[in-house]
Amino acid sequence: MTLLAVTTQTWIVTGLGFGIVLILLTVFVYMMKLLGWIMQPRKAAAPASQPASPPVQVVSAPVSSDEQEMAAVAYALYLYTNDLHDHDTCHLTIHAHATGWNSKSFGINNL
Repeated sequence: MTLLAVTTQTWIVTGLGFGIVLILLTVFVYMMKLLGWIMQPRKAAAPASQPASPPVQVVSAPVSSDEQEMAAVAYALYLYTNDLHDHDTCHLTIHAHATGWNSKSFGINNL
């Protein structure tokens, strides 16, 4: 019996394996597309007709650049005084201990 002989059974098994892989890949692609379609947010149904209300006008007072600068400086001072950042000690705390990875007794050059 020769293991490297190419017979018709070899081509059948190769073709079936390749075909199964292609079929499964296409099934997985369409399954992912279906899941993406299911997970998409849907638009809400249109509400029943309501009487039209007049548009609301928003009136705001003009803000001068001096007020904006003062607000930016105040916010920067607030952030600086409240310490929003972590302070590290910059000290490493690594202690060597014997493991199987660094043990000399398991070395490959022990002759």
